[in-house]
Amino acid sequence: MAAPLDSSALNTLFLEARTMNKWLDKDVPEGLLRRLIDVMKMGPTSANCLPARIVFVTSKEAKEKLRPHLSPGNVEKTMSAPVCAIIGHDMEFYEHLPRLFPHDDARSWFAGQPEKIQETAFRNATLQAGYLIIAARALGLDCGPMSGFDAREVDKAFFAGTSVKSNLLCNLGYGDPAGLFPRSPRFNFEEMASIV
Repeated sequence: MAAPLDSSALNTLFLEARTMNKWLDKDVPEGLLRRLIDVMKMGPTSANCLPARIVFVTSKEAKEKLRPHLSPGNVEKTMSAPVCAIIGHDMEFYEHLPRLFPHDDARSWFAGQPEKIQETAFRNATLQAGYLIIAARALGLDCGPMSGFDAREVDKAFFAGTSVKSNLLCNLGYGDPAGLFPRSPRFNFEEMASIV
């Protein structure tokens, strides 16, 4: 059984973590991005389907390719971030299930069923995006997740010729607290949960 995390860890992952809009001029090493994937990929997905596909945009050229497809309010923060992760979902994820879930013929659960493929790919890759944010924070990175972008154009620019569809973006790096505004309120338990 897992032991509860201490308050310091909870503060890092949730209670004191903030969505960053401004970034320090400090690179994120490739080794840390590789470590990030090694951690986040261990989070559970349905039948271990692992549909998330991630492009880490780091070069000036790649950022300029992304720029015209960002919502206006997301341009400056993304151009100044050391990394922008484009998180997509592979619509052919089920082709890997014979290797990823060898206990059963899981590929047959999806092949030829486009609605089930879409639902499973989107839901589980979104789940993996959450793992990426938590893993990044655990590894000392700050995050700035965003949904303000033209997914169709991003797909053309970064996933052309593949079965991957973009879902969301997440800037990564070392945040500058000067770019923060006061923390927004959250719902209380009764507003968002019930026990039956």
